[in-house]
Amino acid sequence: MAGILSRDCARPSRVFFAAMGLLLASCVEGPLLPPNDDQLALGEWGGDNAGVIVSDNATHVHIGCTFGDMPGIIPLDASGRFTIAGSSVLLAFPIQIGPSLPAQFSGRVVGARLTLVIAVNDTTEDKVVALGPVTVQFGRQPEMGPCPICRVPGARGQGTGEALNMSLRAALAAKQSQRSPRPLGASR
Repeated sequence: MAGILSRDCARPSRVFFAAMGLLLASCVEGPLLPPNDDQLALGEWGGDNAGVIVSDNATHVHIGCTFGDMPGIIPLDASGRFTIAGSSVLLAFPIQIGPSLPAQFSGRVVGARLTLVIAVNDTTEDKVVALGPVTVQFGRQPEMGPCPICRVPGARGQGTGEALNMSLRAALAAKQSQRSPRPLGASR
């Protein structure tokens, strides 16, 4: 017990408080590590010119001035990998030009980092377009440059998409309020 209690044995030493602080910090849920090993963690993943917003209904991805969507919860295999069919728009900013195209999203999560590649089947040009690889970090805000993240997963601004948009914003706001004082939708 030498070093844990101070010389007068009535007060715990600084070593004791430091050890307790580390123990408590390891038990607190925060944005440092994704909370799930078997699915892509819900929340925001950000990187340089890339962002991923994950909900329990869909996942929305931006790489540069493109965006794409994957349906549902994204399951991870034992190595942290996934391959999911979805859709992507290749020209999304400053206005969307062209249709949503079939795409395959492939990624791997290691710790709090996700490396992602998208293969978009550009049926209008009859070619496959590769986006990435990009690396994003869980709990980090995307740094998008001129192309902002324009919407949340599955939302298209009308009908059920608008309801999903509202419910996802509320869920993400609640999650963010637990880890950050910045409210969802605030200027970045």
